[in-house]
Amino acid sequence: METVILVIHLLIALALVGVILVQRSEGGGLGIGGGGGLGGMMSARGTANLLTRTTAILAGCFMATSITLAILAGGQSRPRSIVDTIPAGQAEAPAVPAAPAAPAAPVAQ
Repeated sequence: METVILVIHLLIALALVGVILVQRSEGGGLGIGGGGGLGGMMSARGTANLLTRTTAILAGCFMATSITLAILAGGQSRPRSIVDTIPAGQAEAPAVPAAPAAPAAPVAQ
């Protein structure tokens, strides 16, 4: 489930980037189509309205999938302590290391 939503999220993100880059900015930007817009099928104003509406819809879908992924990620099990992950064979108390050897007596002169 989470993988499917993640793939949809990535596709929406790529579509959103593409739609934003196609839009004509005030300075000209990467707007395509010159003055004709979509091959002369729509006016420049109609193209701008379509791209603005598409951007808004994609942005809403992007936010919805982001919230869904955040909820799914938060529902997973909490991290456990490393003490809880000790293998069954090593559950006994560890052996106490031997005491260090006593220091040698000072040499008399």
